[in-house]
Amino acid sequence: MSFDPKTAAVLIVDLQNDFLDPKGAYGRAGQTSPEIAALPSRILPLLKAIRQAGGWVVSTQFTLVPGKGGEPFISNHLKKLRPFLGKGDFSPASWGNSLVDNLQPADITVEKIAYSAFYQTRMEYSLSKAGIKTLFVCGIVTNGGVASTVRDAHVRDFHTITLEDGCAAFSKDTHNLAIQSLKTVGEVMKIADAISLINGN
Repeated sequence: MSFDPKTAAVLIVDLQNDFLDPKGAYGRAGQTSPEIAALPSRILPLLKAIRQAGGWVVSTQFTLVPGKGGEPFISNHLKKLRPFLGKGDFSPASWGNSLVDNLQPADITVEKIAYSAFYQTRMEYSLSKAGIKTLFVCGIVTNGGVASTVRDAHVRDFHTITLEDGCAAFSKDTHNLAIQSLKTVGEVMKIADAISLINGN
């Protein structure tokens, strides 16, 4: 398959302040990981390459939709996993919901309410209108939002490339197992190799 960077996007999954910043929802609860914290600086050269080549940057924002009184709708399984989440966390258009500063701006931003960025969102519509055919997928967590999004992109005939060193989970073993499983649905590549592909090297 021929590759045109103008029809490619770096799809950043959930690299948001509420996940990564010490003042965000996860940071305040002590839910951190050095592998996750290292991702923005690792991904930045890739964003520079795709922008210079005329491609796209797409960001997914995990969102807790507020209901009456601003109390968010939180699924039962998430309440059990992350009991610290509450009012104001991952709220639409908030600082916590936003892509981390050093990766901004995104050309397309899509709020999501579940693991997959395609579930009940405008993702497929937006990618189609932008003429995007190839997705370099990075972000968190490898076994959750990344894996679900890659699989859903694959069944919609997008050319998916998961960036092995551009994703992370809360444990290295979990990350490695997820990467192995994703090799059955699309390509897996290092960031340096993705930059070379984008630059035509």
